[in-house]
Amino acid sequence: MRGIIYLFIALFSISAFAQKSTSENYIRKYHQIAIDEMHSYGIPASITLAQGILESGNGNSTLSRRSKNHFGIKCHKDWTGKKVHHDDDAENECFRKYKKVADSYRDHSAFLKNRDRYAFLFDYKMTDYKSWARGLKKAGYATHPEYADKLINLIERYELAQYDKASKSGKRKVKKPKRRDRKEIFKSENGLKYVLAETGDTYDLIATEQSLWLWELLAFNDMQTDEKLHQGERVYLEIKKSKSTSEFHIVKEGENLHSISQTYGVQLVKLRFKNRFETGQKVQLGQKLFLRKRKPKNYSAA
Repeated sequence: MRGIIYLFIALFSISAFAQKSTSENYIRKYHQIAIDEMHSYGIPASITLAQGILESGNGNSTLSRRSKNHFGIKCHKDWTGKKVHHDDDAENECFRKYKKVADSYRDHSAFLKNRDRYAFLFDYKMTDYKSWARGLKKAGYATHPEYADKLINLIERYELAQYDKASKSGKRKVKKPKRRDRKEIFKSENGLKYVLAETGDTYDLIATEQSLWLWELLAFNDMQTDEKLHQGERVYLEIKKSKSTSEFHIVKEGENLHSISQTYGVQLVKLRFKNRFETGQKVQLGQKLFLRKRKPKNYSAA
């Protein structure tokens, strides 16, 4: 069953790389709408763009494709427009549906401007995106505990704050976002694509950069939940293989089974199977691990 799931992910990811929009493309496509909304409603363009990137997955999410809803705004009692049902915090929740993406941007502006719980945000300076990001989290826009940090990271990574100083006409010259959404892609010894994490990276951020779903990237790297990464940590962009090109590995200080599986690009479940590990069993310093063939039943290291 697990093999079938991994096969599905692999096939899905091939089309995902070819078809999904990137953060850079999203910014290029919608930055002027965000600037116009800023001048009409007083919401920093950087905040609007960062929320759009995050909430819609660069416009790739099922909700944004089905309903042009780029900000995850639910129906609420006062909504009289079209609706679509989508699983979110609960099953089959009601979300607003729009005719075009610009309508979603306009409704997002009105949503923040006309609700009392967001009123304090408009006391912040237009250029104070950090206070806006933290204020949105405080007001309950999203439930993720690191929502503000995610917005701030996106704004700084793609230099979105420059749009907060742009004129409505767009005549004020702004730089194109640096091409940071595509880290240098390396290949492992067994031919797998991976990137090296930078300071402040998370699986979620890298998934956005590489136009992958978060659940895909977590599955590729044998992870269950998102977390901060260490600088230089290897993050695979495709499913790891069932065996390595190397025969064995001798466990070094500080290593664990997961870190070794990342080093060699071997699925964690396969590494456990090859070495006949029981549930919860950990590697020992100096232990010889089998990376290609399964360890013989009566194998002795002596």
